[in-house]
Parts: sequence; C-alpha cells; structure tokens
Amino acid sequence: MKSRENLVRLKQFQVNEKRRQLLQLDMMIAEFDRMAGELEFQINAEEKKAGITDINHFAYPTFAKAARLRRDNLLNSQSDLAQQRSVAESLLAEAEAELSKAEMLESRDGKMRETDNDSRSAMIG
Repeated sequence: MKSRENLVRLKQFQVNEKRRQLLQLDMMIAEFDRMAGELEFQINAEEKKAGITDINHFAYPTFAKAARLRRDNLLNSQSDLAQQRSVAESLLAEAEAELSKAEMLESRDGKMRETDNDSRSAMIG
C-alpha cells in the first residue's frame, strides 16, 4: 500500500518540522535571556557610574532608562515565547502520536501482505 508509506513519510516530516520549531523557540528564548543579562549589566554599570539608582530621580541616566525599557520588553517577549513553546510541545506530542499510529498501520498492512503472499505461494506450489 503505497498510500500508507506516503502517510508515514508525511507524518515523519510533520514531526521533524515540529521538533525544528521547538528547537528554534528554545534558541530564541536563550538568546533573549542572554541579551537581557547584558542589559542588566549595562544598567548596573550606568547606575554605579551616575551614583543614582532611583528611577524616578530627575538625574537618572537616560541610557539606563532606555536599557531598562528594552530589557523589560525582552523579558515580556521571552515570556510570550515560553507560552508558544508549551503550545509547540503539545503539537509535537500530537504529531508523534499520529506518526506512531501511521507506523502501526503500515506494519500491520505489511504483515497482512506477507501472509497473503505466503498463502498464495502455498496454493500455487
């Protein structure tokens, strides 16, 4: 049954694609975490240099304000990516279950073909 083989290949492709998406999300989350850490370091350095840590102080460094805003945006984006990752994990689990079903159908069909061939050759031979 050629269609079953095609189905298995399609499901395998879908599983691989879901795994690739999950890996890509993991890499983006890690990159955002690294960038947020660098910004935090720069904020602390700027505050130490200025001697002002109160964000509401009139002389608080503008660079530190901008870096703080960017860091907060990165952390929000990282949180959104974490939610996308949990959805992607569930989609991967579904795709793997479908692949497993398709593989079981293929193996069952293969066994049925073998028994059919064996019975035909027994009748002929």
